[in-house]
Amino acid sequence: MQDIFSSITKLTDEFSNRYLNEEYAEFIQYAVAELCRKRPSPLLKGNLNIWACAVTHAIGRVNYLDDRTQTPHVETAKLYEAFGVKPSTGHAKSKQVRTLLKMIHSDVNWTLPSRMENNPLAWMIQINGFIVDVRTQSKEIQEIAYEKGLIPYMPEK
Repeated sequence: MQDIFSSITKLTDEFSNRYLNEEYAEFIQYAVAELCRKRPSPLLKGNLNIWACAVTHAIGRVNYLDDRTQTPHVETAKLYEAFGVKPSTGHAKSKQVRTLLKMIHSDVNWTLPSRMENNPLAWMIQINGFIVDVRTQSKEIQEIAYEKGLIPYMPEK
C-alpha cells in the first residue's frame, strides 16, 4: 500500500501546491492514508489518477472548495480537468470516498483547522434537550464540553 499511497499523494501534492495550500495537502494525505488502511483497500482497484481526484474533491466538498467566497477556491470542473478525469467519473468516485470515510458537509473530522472556527457543527452541543452553540455558554460549560471531547478546542472568547 505504501507505493499506492506515494503515487496518489504525489499527484494530490502537485495539485495542492498549484491550486490549494499545505493544509489541504495534509488533509488529503490523511484521507488517502485512511483509504489505504481499509481492508480490503478500495485503492487496489482503479486508476490512481481517479482516486487522487476523488479524494481531493471529497476533502474539497467538506470544506466548500467550490464556493467562490472561500480561499482557496477551485471550481469542480477545473479540479476534474486538472486530474484528467471525466466529471461523471470524478463525482462517482468522490461519492464513494465520502461514503467510505463517512464524510458529510462541514464534517468536523475533515474540516481544515483554519476553517474550524466557522464550522457551526463543531460548536453545537445539547444542554437540557436544547441544541446550543457552546461559544455562547459560560466558560465552565465550555471546559466541560472540551474535556468530554464535544468541541475541538476551547473558544477564545
